Amino acid sequence: MPHTSSCPPALLSPMALWLALMLHLSLSSQAADRRTFPVGKSQGVKEKTLILLDVSTKSPVRTVNENFLSLQLDPSIIHDGWLDFLSSKRLVTLARGLSPAFLRFGGKRTDFLQFQNLRNPAKSRGGPGPDYYLKNYEDDIVRSDVALDKQKGCKIAQHPDVMLELQREKAAQMHLVLLKEQFSNTYSNLILTARSLDKLYNFADCSGLHLIFALNALRRNPNNSWNSSSALGLVKYSASKKYNISWELGNEPNNYRTMHGRAVNGSQLGKDYIQLKSLLQPIRTYSRASLYGPNIGRPRKNVIALLDGFMKVAGSTVDAVTWQHYYIDGRVVKVMDFLKTRLLDTLSDQIRKIQKVVNTYTPGKKIWLEGVVTTSAGGTNNLSDSYAAGFLWLNTLGMLANQGIDVVIRHSFFDHGYNHLVDQNFNPLPDYWLSLLYKRLIGPKVLAVHVAGLQRKPRPGRVIRDKLRIYAHCTSHHNHNYVRGSITLYIINLHRSRKKIKLAGTLRDKIVHQYLLQPYGQDGLQSKSVQLNGQPLMMVDDGTLPDLKPRPLRAGRTLVIPPVTMGFYVVKNVNALACRYR
Repeated sequence: MPHTSSCPPALLSPMALWLALMLHLSLSSQAADRRTFPVGKSQGVKEKTLILLDVSTKSPVRTVNENFLSLQLDPSIIHDGWLDFLSSKRLVTLARGLSPAFLRFGGKRTDFLQFQNLRNPAKSRGGPGPDYYLKNYEDDIVRSDVALDKQKGCKIAQHPDVMLELQREKAAQMHLVLLKEQFSNTYSNLILTARSLDKLYNFADCSGLHLIFALNALRRNPNNSWNSSSALGLVKYSASKKYNISWELGNEPNNYRTMHGRAVNGSQLGKDYIQLKSLLQPIRTYSRASLYGPNIGRPRKNVIALLDGFMKVAGSTVDAVTWQHYYIDGRVVKVMDFLKTRLLDTLSDQIRKIQKVVNTYTPGKKIWLEGVVTTSAGGTNNLSDSYAAGFLWLNTLGMLANQGIDVVIRHSFFDHGYNHLVDQNFNPLPDYWLSLLYKRLIGPKVLAVHVAGLQRKPRPGRVIRDKLRIYAHCTSHHNHNYVRGSITLYIINLHRSRKKIKLAGTLRDKIVHQYLLQPYGQDGLQSKSVQLNGQPLMMVDDGTLPDLKPRPLRAGRTLVIPPVTMGFYVVKNVNALACRYR
C-alpha cells in the first residue's frame, strides 16, 4: 500500500520521501513475488477506473432459438458401451438441467452406422473380461434396477458400483481402439439395434431434449447416389414407436474421400437430401419432420465450394444450414492457448463465410453451429476438460448469439475423450456448470452493449485485441427469481488484473446479482472443479443439482471483475422494453 503520514506532504523532508518511496517499492516487489497466476487477487495499484457500461433496452439486436445451447452424443457410445448407461438417474438429472435443448446423435462414426431391427441380439459369450461380465449382467440390471419415473414415465436406472467399474474398464480399453481409428482415419462399422435406439430415445425424452438423428450418408449405390435402405428401416421403426425425431444426413461430407475413398460433391449431397425428404414425407409421423444439414467442416475453400453446390440444389429443403468448428489441435494444445484473444476471434471470420453463401441462395435461412469443440482429436486431459476451456466456450456462445447463429450444439454431453461436459464417473465438469448457469440465466433476446474506456488507443502498427468480453441478453423468462425486464450480462476477463465496471444509463443504480465462476482447488486454470461466488459446486448427495445462489451487490456498486475469470451478472428491475414480452 502507498505510504501514508499524518503530516502534510509539504513538511516531509527529502530523505523521508526517499525512504517512503523505497519502502513502497520493496513491498510492491514482495507482493509481486508472492502473486500466483492466474487465480489470485488484484495486482498492484495501477488499475485504471472505470469502464462505463450501458445496454440498449428498447429492442433486441438478435433473437436466437429457445434451444440455443444444445448437446451432442457421438455414436462411439455404442462402441464403448456407454449407451447402455444413458438410463442412469444421475446422467438424466444432469441432462434435464440443460433442457430445453436439441440432442444431436452424430459424429465421425455417423457414416459407419447401420441399423438392425433386432430386439434381443444373441449375447457374446467370450472369455472373462469386462465386456463378458457386462453382457451377462445386463438382464439382472434391467429386472432389478430399472424403475419407473412416475413423473414422466421414463425408465431410470440405479446401476450398482461394480457394474460401473466394469464399464469404465471396458471403456478404457475401447478408448485406445477409438483413438487408433481416429488417427488412422479408418473406422469400423457400428450396429445400432432397435433396443439401443429405444435407450437413446428414452434418454432424450426423459431429459427434455429433442432428438436429431444423423443418418449414414456413406452407403452409396454404384452411381454414387445415396443408398437409403438401412435408413428406411430405422425411420420406419422409429415411426412405429411414434418417436419425435428430426433428421440429418451424414457428418462432415468434405472428408468422405479421405475416410471412404469416394467423394460426394455438394450437388450430389443436395440430391441426397431431397431423396431423404421424399423418403420421410409418406410416413405420417415424419411428413413434417425437420431436416438439417449438410454439417460441413471448417469453411476452407473446398468446403465452401461444397456448401455452394449444396445450397444451389437443396437450400430450400433444409430447415437450417449446419457446420462444425474445432478451435485447437488437441495433440499440441497448452493451457495458455485458451487465453489467446486471437484464437477466440477465429470463429467470427468463419461465421461470415458461411453466412455469405447461405444468404446468396436462401436469405434469412437459419444457421446452426453443430459439433463445436475446443480441441480436436478427442481433446486433452486436464486442459479441454478444465476451467481454462470455459473461456473459449463462453465466448463462443456470446459471439454466435451476437452474429445471429440460431443454435450451437456442444460436442459432447457425455463421451470418450476430454471434450465432454460430464465425465465417466457421471460428475459434471467446469463447462457443464458454465452451461447450466447460461441456461438458467440467459434468454434468447440479444442486446447491444455500449462501453467506454475499454481499450487504450492502439500504437501504430500494433493491434491491441480486447481481453474483456461483455455480452448482454434479456434474462431467461424461465427463471422465476427475476421479473421480466431484467438483463443478464456475462463477462470474460482475460487480463492479469481485475477490471472495474460502472453501470451507466438504464443500468445505473440497479441491484445486481453476481454469479462469479472461478477454479476450485490447487490446480488453478487446469482445475476440473469450480466454485460459484466462493462456494464449491457439486451435485447434492441425493443426486440432484444444487441451487445456484447469487451474491447480491448493492445498488450503484461498481462491478469488480477478478483477473482471468468469467461470470454472470443479473441487473434486476431494469424494466427493459425488449425483455418484457416473449
